[in-house]
Amino acid sequence: MTSLALQTLTEVPKMPPVSVGEAPRLVRIELVVTDSDSIAELALYQGAEREEYALCALRIGLLSLRHARGQIDADAVRREGDRLLCDLKQALEANRSLTNESLTSCLRDYFDPASGKFQERVERLIKQDGELEQVLRRQIGSDDSEMVKTLTALIGDNSPLMKILDPAEADGLVATLRSSVGEVLRGEREKILSQFSLDDKQSAISRLVVELAGNNSNLQEALTDKVEEVVKEFSLDEEDSALSRLVRKVEAAQQTITQEFSLDNEHSALSRMTEFMGRATEAIDNNLTLDKEQSALSRLKRELLDVLSRHEQQANSFQSEVKASLAEIRAKREEAARSTVHGRDFEDLVWEFVQREAQKMGDVPNHTGSKVGAMRNCKMGDAVITLGEDTAASGEKIVIEAKEDSSYDLAKACVEIQTARKNREAAIGLFVFSRTTAPFGQETLLRHGNDIFLIWDGEDLQSDVNFKAALMVARALSVRQAKARTEETADFERLDKAILELEREARRLCEIKKWTETIKSNSGKVLDEVAKMAEGVQKQVDCLRETTAALKCCAAK
Repeated sequence: MTSLALQTLTEVPKMPPVSVGEAPRLVRIELVVTDSDSIAELALYQGAEREEYALCALRIGLLSLRHARGQIDADAVRREGDRLLCDLKQALEANRSLTNESLTSCLRDYFDPASGKFQERVERLIKQDGELEQVLRRQIGSDDSEMVKTLTALIGDNSPLMKILDPAEADGLVATLRSSVGEVLRGEREKILSQFSLDDKQSAISRLVVELAGNNSNLQEALTDKVEEVVKEFSLDEEDSALSRLVRKVEAAQQTITQEFSLDNEHSALSRMTEFMGRATEAIDNNLTLDKEQSALSRLKRELLDVLSRHEQQANSFQSEVKASLAEIRAKREEAARSTVHGRDFEDLVWEFVQREAQKMGDVPNHTGSKVGAMRNCKMGDAVITLGEDTAASGEKIVIEAKEDSSYDLAKACVEIQTARKNREAAIGLFVFSRTTAPFGQETLLRHGNDIFLIWDGEDLQSDVNFKAALMVARALSVRQAKARTEETADFERLDKAILELEREARRLCEIKKWTETIKSNSGKVLDEVAKMAEGVQKQVDCLRETTAALKCCAAK
């Protein structure tokens, strides 16, 4: 600190004490400066300019002291808080131990199987000749129990209920029921017999006899008339009867059938059919012979020979083309196996599949294998899929890395796909092994965190199902990451606000530094302290930025 000797000569009369948070609007002090460096510096100014300069220097010093005192108070508060927490922890531990011991002792006194009060009470209740057995014996056990007495009074031999149910009692229930039912049955019997008596003209049986006699005469007359009509219809003596008309129609149909199936009649159906069958047989014989060049069978033979000749030529040509293509493919594969182009061919197959599937889902694919990413001189990440606007994680990226190299195992693939995610700034990574060079024993589809590992064969259509499943898993992980990031946005906003506040304080320190630079001689140490404070604040800002970046990276994973 600067060695300044400050002596108060005069000041305004003392003001009454003020409450916390309030301060006087004016403090008048007069200082005598004895330090030679300060005197030399103040001598450069005169009058009001010197007072303004001295006030500026005093303000800078007071602000510096206040900042230093605030740091010391914060450290003291932190130490006291740590000590209080330690003491509180010890007190809580002691209280917990005491509570556990008291609770254990109390529970042991009541519920101990050997000597607990609860066990003793239960044994007194349920043991032989115990309290519970004695109570039950008094209530329902012996002949003199309360239950026996009550039942005897209610349903015993001498009870009112048994007297009512006794059949020998004249006023009993059985005698009353017998008398009532007998009277009802006698009345109903008389009514039924009266309805079946012929002596009573109004009875049901009398009315039925009268109606049957009247209807019987009418029925006999109607039946006689109907029988006569039916006999007339089936009589051959009547020309207009149904049987006569049927006989005439049958004779006419028989005559027509005889004429149609007679060979003596040239215009009969049988004669026409015989003539047609002859002409058809002749035509078939002419068309099915190979001796005539214009027959259908001869023409069919020539057509078949021409078709077979053309097919043979096409088959020979196709066979030649297939052999040439196979030889070319075999040569390309041998050349690719001997060079690095082999891996490039697998990457192209992966890119074609990714491009096709991404466009189906409405996403945007990008072939990035030959482009440098976010990391310097790094091209890791063969393709990047940006999710479309229709998804819940619009704008999220999925990086795909494809390798057909037997030197890659799962550990090496993990390192490479993590690097590819950082290079392409993607949240989800998909590493595709070739079926021919995949590690032995590895699962076809595997996930570690936000990285998915797939074994794929570009020449096997069944393997495409696994590739589609891997892409669906990557999309689902992207949606989950987007939701988690949305929930953590509030925390990041608070951190960003804290960083902005610290940056604002740093800018204020820079302004103080500029003011201090105008004081040339005795402000060196103040400038050093300001520089240290600015450096400390900047370190805190950098630390907060690194923490925020780490949190965002963890959220992305």
